[in-house]
Amino acid sequence: MAVRLGISLVAWQNDDLPDLTAGFTTEGAMKDAARIGYAGVERGRRMPADTDGLRTYLDRFGVALCGGWCSGNLLTASLAEEKDAIRQQVEQFAALEAPCVVYAECSNSIQGALNTPVSRRPKLGRDEVIAYAAKLSELAKWSADQGCALAYHHHMGAMVQDAEDIDWLMEGSDDALALLYDTGHLHFAGADPLAVLDKWGHRVGHVHFKDVRQPVLDWVHAEDRSFLDGVAAGVFSVPGDAQGCIDFQAVTDALKAMDYNGWIVVEAEQDPAKADPFAYSKLGYDHITQICHRSGLTIQR
Repeated sequence: MAVRLGISLVAWQNDDLPDLTAGFTTEGAMKDAARIGYAGVERGRRMPADTDGLRTYLDRFGVALCGGWCSGNLLTASLAEEKDAIRQQVEQFAALEAPCVVYAECSNSIQGALNTPVSRRPKLGRDEVIAYAAKLSELAKWSADQGCALAYHHHMGAMVQDAEDIDWLMEGSDDALALLYDTGHLHFAGADPLAVLDKWGHRVGHVHFKDVRQPVLDWVHAEDRSFLDGVAAGVFSVPGDAQGCIDFQAVTDALKAMDYNGWIVVEAEQDPAKADPFAYSKLGYDHITQICHRSGLTIQR
């Protein structure tokens, strides 16, 4: 079994806070990612939209497509409407052999609302989430039939945010729906990342590694700030940052124990004026390489 290391370009190109990264280009980010050694990148909004153009773009930098965000609206849309809305992305990702579409419900999310405290995120009841999960399973089956898995991203500010939400989503869905496991969002939500992995590791299809600076997270809660306030203040960082608080060695040990065979993607949006994207992305790469070696996880180059 082997893992591959990828990266999201949010450290260079933040779509939610574009002013933070206005001094950086996608081309520069791609060059940096490839130079560091990442085997893949998740799709960003500033990459070519057409499949042939995106394939040529990825080949130019020698990286694979290792996923990409999809803003879902299945809570309010019919299954047929949602299939039509995401069809182009699913077909494109299948053609480019991406491991998954990173799907998250955004119809009622406040994750992109700069002035809305994250404490006001939508919280649905168990029956509502389970009903949604059953509908989502049908979408995941359809996506798999097109050649690309659907991996659900629990996210701060969204209706599936904490361990309880994840429990309900997994209980109400079948194995066609994979779970995207994100260490940083779990810790931010007050969950135990290792406990979630222990319970739902058999459903994990994609992994995001990001660390959390606890003092910044404490400030977000104490001041009742928004998710984006936290991002701008530096709540997230890469594995290997001495200011982080997550035990990634324990996480990679657990991934090895469950025979995880997929992508580990660094996704750590920060203010580049405070955290140089190349330096921090290399720090994350080097640290993950070291801990995977200690865990016995083979990295496919």
